[in-house]
Amino acid sequence: MVDRQDPSALRWLVGVELRNFRVRAGETSAAAARAIGCSPGKITHLETGRYFPQPDEVAGLLKFYGAPDWEVERLNSLAGRADQKTWWAPWVDVLPDWLKTYVGLEGIAGSLFAYQALIVPGLMQTEAYAASLTMTSARVRPDHNERLVSFRMARQRRLVDGAPLQLNAVIEESVLDRPIGDREVMREQLQHLLDLSAQDNIDLRVLPTSVGPHAGLNGTFTVLNFSDAQSIGYVEIPDGAVYIQDQDQVAAYIHAADRLLSSALPEEASAEAIRSRLAE
Repeated sequence: MVDRQDPSALRWLVGVELRNFRVRAGETSAAAARAIGCSPGKITHLETGRYFPQPDEVAGLLKFYGAPDWEVERLNSLAGRADQKTWWAPWVDVLPDWLKTYVGLEGIAGSLFAYQALIVPGLMQTEAYAASLTMTSARVRPDHNERLVSFRMARQRRLVDGAPLQLNAVIEESVLDRPIGDREVMREQLQHLLDLSAQDNIDLRVLPTSVGPHAGLNGTFTVLNFSDAQSIGYVEIPDGAVYIQDQDQVAAYIHAADRLLSSALPEEASAEAIRSRLAE
């Protein structure tokens, strides 16, 4: 089994929660620093995930913010899961900084929703499909192609190892028809989607083009859910990525995900849409 723990991702999650509590309480970093006897700079470092807070710091800050005792226990439990291993370390030199946080979060998430309008989600790509994409990507250096593909294949172990990730994915119908690589690459990819959709932890839906306007027209997005932390939204942009931390904004993405699932074909009809492409 692959160990998916990532201390940097855990630090980041704890920091996001501490900041959210402080903002909701209407307190400044300076006031929080006075409450636990440290500098405002340290509060900033804790909230950005540069440092891990000690249990007494978590308790002191959350008490100052008016949070209940169970929130203190939850955050300390989350922080206590950190170890010294980073599962993606073998690929650290080929991963852009904006992606490192995401793959760390993906490794410790309990469930994930992904909406893709143009291509098959990374967690569901075959090796040949992924290679065809990286070879034409302006984001990928030519000498990094093979290693990035191997990294993507390693990411996919999250769907089968240990407590498998619960993946709910919605893809546009046009994704099934967009040729990536040659006919054999697409045939293999379509069959792979069918095989994955048969797993109990994967729910793959196809959104018909005939639906017209829908909740995903603003673009591709992902929502990551955790057992001991609040959900995080994720949107890739041309030169990086945006992490949605404000819970009101995250709730809007979760609502969009629910609407996309209700607009998409049911699971079996989605599988039939894929089979029809294979038959062609």
